[in-house]
This record gives sequence, C-alpha cells and structure tokens, in this order.
Amino acid sequence: MASVISASRFTFSISNSLRLCWNARVWLPSSICLRSWNWNSISFSSASMSESGESNSVLPLDDGGAKAEEAADVLVQYVVLRRDLIDSWPLGSVVTQGCHASVSAIWLNKDDPHTSEYCSPQNIDSMHKVTLEVKGETQIVNLSEKLKANSIVHKLWVEQPENIPTCLASKPYPKSVVSPFFKKLKLCK
Repeated sequence: MASVISASRFTFSISNSLRLCWNARVWLPSSICLRSWNWNSISFSSASMSESGESNSVLPLDDGGAKAEEAADVLVQYVVLRRDLIDSWPLGSVVTQGCHASVSAIWLNKDDPHTSEYCSPQNIDSMHKVTLEVKGETQIVNLSEKLKANSIVHKLWVEQPENIPTCLASKPYPKSVVSPFFKKLKLCK
C-alpha cells in the first residue's frame, strides 16, 4: 500500500517498508520521523509511524495519485540570469540583480494567494527557487515576452540608469503550471 505521509510536507512513504522523512535538510528513517512540528516553539516530537498510518496526515494514493501529486506540486519561483553578465560582471553584482528581481516579483504580487502561501510562516524556511540562465539580453527579453504572452506574471529587472535588462523572476507558482515555460533553459552554474 503506497501512501504519502506528511507532517507539514516533511515526510513521505513510498511503501510500508520504506518511510523517510525530511528533517533539518536530511532524509531520516521513519523510526525518528517527525510526528508533529510546533512552529511556535520550533520543538519536535519523534515517534515511529504506525503501519496503519493512524495519523490524520496520511494521504492515500487511491485516485491515481492525485492527492500525492497535489502535495508534491510545490510552489516555486524561477530566477533567470544572463550568462554574459555572469562571465563579465563581479559575481556579487549578478547575484544582487537576481535578488532585486526576486524580491520585486514577490512584493508586486504580495496579495496573490500563491505568493502569500509561499511567504507564509510555515513555508518561509522551505522556499523553492530555481535559478536558470540565458545567453544574453536578447534571450532574456524574448523570454519575458513569451511569459507575458502566456500570462505568467514575472518581473524583468532593468538596471538603472544604464537601462540594462539583467534578469527575470517569476512570482511563485505551482511547479506544474510554470515549469513548462522554463524547461529549455540551463541551470545556472
């Protein structure tokens, strides 16, 4: 019986014999998985998960995995940098441009439900960002146009007073909604 067990999206089960949990950025066996997370005092209680999954946080995979897929469809923000600037500007300057675009995209969409959830207290320490790269100015402007044409809300950061488009950041979206628009881009390394 496959099931997904989640204490605020931190644990999951592939089968009854293999259960893992995400705790402090490491995967742990179910014998020390979190049973509850108290966000107010950041205290943990550990207990072994029962085979029957008595916890109310069990999501069965009855309907073709729809509930598990829904839980796995994390909110993600994409940040796209220009490779030509990475190669010619100081690294800190390029990172700063990405930060400007990311914060701007979040702030401009602060009332959006996905943005609110992405920045909520229970998610603030587990934000998902994907940083990608394009070759240069033409590609980042073309990407921005493509996103606009498909109603994908984003911020194209244009450095002033030079008027140079340096990077782009999407507002937070469910990964399944936004990832197709970025799938052809390379991870920034």
